[in-house]
Amino acid sequence: MSEAMQPSGKKGTVYLIGAGPGDPKLITVKGMECIARADAVVYDRLASPRLLKHMKPGAEKIYVGKLPDRHTLQQEEINQLLVDLALAGKTVARLKGGDPSIFGRVGEEAELLAENGVPFEIVPGITSAISVPAYAGIPVTHRDYTSSLAIITGHEDPAKTESSHDWSKLATATGTSIFLMGVSNLAYIRDQLVAHGRSPDTPVALIRWGTRVEQETLVGTLSTIVEQVREANFQSPAIIIVGEVVKLRETLAWYEKKPLFGKRVLVTRARSQASELADRIDDLGGEAVEFPVIRLRQPEQPAVLAELDAALNRLEDFDWVLFTSPNGVHFFFERLKQLQVDVRRMWKAKVASVGPKTAELLAERGIVSERLPVKFQGEGLLEAILPELVPGQKALLPRADIARDYLPVKLKELGLDVTEVDVYESVVGDDLADEVVEMLKNGEVHITTFTSSSTVTNLIEVLKQHGVEDPAVLLNQTTVVCIGPLTAETAEKNGLTVDRMSAEATIDSLVQALNGLPR
Repeated sequence: MSEAMQPSGKKGTVYLIGAGPGDPKLITVKGMECIARADAVVYDRLASPRLLKHMKPGAEKIYVGKLPDRHTLQQEEINQLLVDLALAGKTVARLKGGDPSIFGRVGEEAELLAENGVPFEIVPGITSAISVPAYAGIPVTHRDYTSSLAIITGHEDPAKTESSHDWSKLATATGTSIFLMGVSNLAYIRDQLVAHGRSPDTPVALIRWGTRVEQETLVGTLSTIVEQVREANFQSPAIIIVGEVVKLRETLAWYEKKPLFGKRVLVTRARSQASELADRIDDLGGEAVEFPVIRLRQPEQPAVLAELDAALNRLEDFDWVLFTSPNGVHFFFERLKQLQVDVRRMWKAKVASVGPKTAELLAERGIVSERLPVKFQGEGLLEAILPELVPGQKALLPRADIARDYLPVKLKELGLDVTEVDVYESVVGDDLADEVVEMLKNGEVHITTFTSSSTVTNLIEVLKQHGVEDPAVLLNQTTVVCIGPLTAETAEKNGLTVDRMSAEATIDSLVQALNGLPR
């Protein structure tokens, strides 16, 4: 036992959580809450790594999964690890694929916890036995076909003298038979079913990596499926579903028809902004990998903060307040709250914004923008308000530390008194960098999205810091999609080939560009 895991006197609680079949959104609400409160998360190969983003800062990640060629930890070692972590006073989330009670060996883990007086809870999950067929368009029961099903382990050694299954009863007891972990024993399973009364013409489906971007489905009959699997080199992990309900796939398949099905999309936005784009990608059937290469924060340098505070404490002086991003709105009002400055001191100012999202955030705070520009960037904003600008007017621009100089320069040329303040700063973020680099190298990322010039430059920098000599070569193996011409220009300057650019610099337009990509 390591020094960090020495008994603390106070025992932690272990949550034995079913993480669902793979799609991270199929975890239960309680399961997600347990991850968020855990001091340590113990997970395996079948639990989506995307769930780890919900961990609290400083929580420990411990991978104990089994790979095809090796065992990271034996089950007995995993059991003891959970005990040791809890005795060290840690709250532990043990993530297991599917439902922990269905061939998940949760009983063994719970027994040792009980023996050591460690409090635990079993948090049920959605088993792959029902969810994976559903994602392949196969309901496991149907009034016209069957009202019964059996869930069976397929992980039996054909060389055993006796099977633990009573095939004479199992073969025809239910209309639907679902075998988990049975690909390597498929021929044996087929032989037993047919030998004990199941028709060779019974439909069969194998579904590999169900509910994930790699989902693959193979359909046949008991008489043909073994040869089909051999010809297709169809590998585990996959479930086997036997029964007439398989016929429904032809009309009910829905997931594989989505426009981004089979595509893993890298989202490089700041974490505070990434969720909206990730959700839209998920809705289109893709898998969003959130890799926030930008971290936004309030300015930390005293001089910069003092300049900002001075401007906010004289809001009544300004004729214009111009917001160029949703982040500018958020951090502007956050600092007002910290300073306890009444926004009504801005009574004289006309407020204008770049883009509908920025205007929407202002409207939520009871402030209506003067007008929206046609082009959602500084040039468009200037064009929209130009008829109302008068030399001598005072304009406040609450912006990012890396914002372009175009707008303040042009306003000054027009004779306005311009005050630029940094309400937030952008720094490089590299959480999950090792995992993302590995995915890029393995060709597991199909599309890379950029939502600002800084996401381009920051991603290039992060990849270099993590040993990638030529990031452009690696990224150009993916489809590169940029939000608007400025971001695309930065991407091209960094050696990237821009495959698609959104018509407007908005998330809606970017999603439309993604939706239009060829399957």
